[in-house]
Amino acid sequence: MIGDPVRHSLSPALHNAGFAELGLDWVFVALPVAEGDAPAAIDGVRALGIRGLSVTMPHKEAVLPALDDLSETAAALRAVNCIVADGRRLVGHNTDGTGFVRGLRADLGVDPAGRRCVVVGTGGAARAVTQALAAAGAGSVVVAGRDAGRTAAAAAVAGDVGATVSLDEVVSELGGAELVVNATPIGMQASPGVPFPVEALTRSTPVVDLVYHPIETDLVRACRGAGVPVANGLAMLVHQAAAAFELWTGEPAPVDVMTAAALAELA
Repeated sequence: MIGDPVRHSLSPALHNAGFAELGLDWVFVALPVAEGDAPAAIDGVRALGIRGLSVTMPHKEAVLPALDDLSETAAALRAVNCIVADGRRLVGHNTDGTGFVRGLRADLGVDPAGRRCVVVGTGGAARAVTQALAAAGAGSVVVAGRDAGRTAAAAAVAGDVGATVSLDEVVSELGGAELVVNATPIGMQASPGVPFPVEALTRSTPVVDLVYHPIETDLVRACRGAGVPVANGLAMLVHQAAAAFELWTGEPAPVDVMTAAALAELA
C-alpha cells in the first residue's frame, strides 16, 4: 500500500487477517510514499514483482500515467485505489464504489436499484459512490456540494440519472430521498457535527455516513436517536478491501474475519 500518511491505515490488519484465514503466504504492508513520488513507486512494483498494490491519498490520480491499463470504473473516475500485476503489466482498478454497494446491502439490507439517492459531498469518495449507485440502477442520484463545478463533475459520473443541488438547498431533497450518503469529512474527530439536519429525513430513509472513525459519529448518533436506519463507513472500507483481495488472489475474501480485524484495530 502506498500513501501519505499511511500509519493510521486499517488495511494491513484487514488484509493480513484475510491472508491468514485462507492460509496464503502473503503479507500486506503500508509504505509511506511522498506526494510526487508515485511514478517511482510504481516502477518499484514492477521491479520487485509485487502481486498487487493498494493506493490511497494523495496518489489515486497520480498513478494513472504509470499504469498499462485501467478498468472501466477506474477510467470513468480517473482514480485508482487498487493495482493488479500481471507479470510486469499493471492494471488499475477502483473498488470504492463496489465496496460501498456491497456494504450497503450487507449492513442495511438495502438495494439501490430504483431508489432516489442523495450524496452529500463532491470528493473522490462521493464520485465513487455516485458512479456505483448509478451502475446499480438507482432511479436518481442528486449530488450536493458547495462548489458548483465540483458538484457538476461528481454528478456527471452518474450519467443520465445524475443531478445537482447546492448544500444550501439539500434540505429540500431529503424528505423525498430513499437513500442518503454523507461523503464529506464532517463527523471525523477533527470535524465534529452533522452535514445536514436529520429532522428533514423521513424515518424510513436509510443513511450511510462514510466516516468510520469514530465508529459513532454525530450523524450516526442523531439518526439512531430519531429512529432512522443508519450505518457508518466501516462496511465500505471492508468491502472495498475485500474486492481488492479477490482481484489479487482469485479467492473469495473472508469478509467476517476482515471486519473483526478492523473492529479490533479501532478498539
